Amino acid sequence: MSASYTSISPDKLSRLVGTAAAPTLIDVRIDEDFSADPRMIPGAVRRSHLDVQDWASRLTGQSVVVVCHKGKKLSEGTAAWLRCCNVAAENLEGGQVAWKEANHPTVPAARIPKRDGRGRTVWVTRARPKIDRIACPWLIRRFVDPTAVFLFVAPSEVEAVAERFEATPFDIENVFWSHRGELCTFDVMVKEFGLSSPALERLATMVRAADTGRLDLSPEAPGLLAASLGLSRMFDDDLEQLNAGFLLYDAFYRWCRDATKELHNWPTNKGK
Repeated sequence: MSASYTSISPDKLSRLVGTAAAPTLIDVRIDEDFSADPRMIPGAVRRSHLDVQDWASRLTGQSVVVVCHKGKKLSEGTAAWLRCCNVAAENLEGGQVAWKEANHPTVPAARIPKRDGRGRTVWVTRARPKIDRIACPWLIRRFVDPTAVFLFVAPSEVEAVAERFEATPFDIENVFWSHRGELCTFDVMVKEFGLSSPALERLATMVRAADTGRLDLSPEAPGLLAASLGLSRMFDDDLEQLNAGFLLYDAFYRWCRDATKELHNWPTNKGK
């Protein structure tokens, strides 16, 4: 029996998570179930099914997948309400339980920084990003918080801005989200957010090699370094550079996940 058009399987959803085509993920588990398993499908945000009519309008025009504990009444009912509000909504088959049983990654909720009044995490780092400070925002937007805000400020002001604007500092010395030993900040985020996978581990090696000048760690690192430095020369505006960099990391991630064994050879002997 084929799946309903109003539901999506964990395996199919896992292929969308981390890509620009990922749906908006809404976790409607009750507090008791969430407390028993305080981890989130990457990119998900918690909402109460009781308030669906209040927050549904914010999702107009988006593709949504609703997650509950076992993919039954809460996600089915919430998704149905959203469809009544003209939101394209599906529920996750088997819910959080099926996702975990399939060994797909989950993010510990305790690691996600406090959100602002609009439900966004806010991060701050040094201006003029090159590699780590583009790679980390890409990871956060694709796997942790699609609505995350990034503030780029003078290096000397990062900590003060973090305090005054309740932002989370990253990729500076003496903060949680930063280099640790030989690991760069991107490595740390992959680990702390529970996102380890063959694709992200390969990408992390590329980022670490390019960011720390150890290009021998990854054959692809010189290309990443060249593309990153080229982008930094193309854009004076850090946010414009960030947006352009997302496409670069989308491409490298898809290569790491789907195309590492694919080769392209010019058929020089064709027709001979």
